[in-house]
Amino acid sequence: MILETEALAKRYRRRWALRDCTLTVPEGAIVGLVGPNGAGKTTLLQLIVGLLSPTAGAVRVLDGTPDAAVRSGRVGFVAQDAPTYAGLTVAEHLSLGAGLNPHRWDAAAAKERMERLTLSPQQKAGRLSGGQRAQLALTLALSKRPDLLVLDEPVASLDPLARRAFLDETVTAAAATGTAVVLSTHLVADLAHTCTHVVLVAGGRIRLAAPIADLGSTPAELERTVLDELGRAADERHGR
Repeated sequence: MILETEALAKRYRRRWALRDCTLTVPEGAIVGLVGPNGAGKTTLLQLIVGLLSPTAGAVRVLDGTPDAAVRSGRVGFVAQDAPTYAGLTVAEHLSLGAGLNPHRWDAAAAKERMERLTLSPQQKAGRLSGGQRAQLALTLALSKRPDLLVLDEPVASLDPLARRAFLDETVTAAAATGTAVVLSTHLVADLAHTCTHVVLVAGGRIRLAAPIADLGSTPAELERTVLDELGRAADERHGR
């Protein structure tokens, strides 16, 4: 398995952001992590990439600790705001990525993606559109040739066309390399188009984890299944 968690939990002072999270991600899977804002999705992803330490439970990434997997360059991560450096050019971002990942960096693939996306090497990131910055951040993550790519709602601020382009690029690149992907989103419509598996988080707990093929034969059936489970979670929280 690429990723395994067991009874994983995170508490901030008196508030539990995540509780009793147990899941597995197989090789090559594209997992849609879906749930409302504040459900615990970002906390889970930050535990997976070692930005947070668990309060309880365990997480294993590529048969080791998150920190070890990230240090080895085998994990790519794009945070919610698709971070880039406004004052650096596209070419300087690629040089920085190569310097930070000397043993795994695929310079040819990075150059090819930038040319295909018509991003000028001399363009500064601060002058790129939101979609272009997201694509640059994705290129930096993919060019590490990761075994696991973690994306924290990187398309949340993009318009529908830019969002679809970003997701299509992600799926194509992952399929070409066998990279497993965990993609956080609050848009259920993204799941059927992009993902092979779905994990639904609500109220800090996993409510559903299954291959998408098991949850409905059409996007509408999948959306209905997810929304019904979200409704049950809301009813439980309010004692209904």
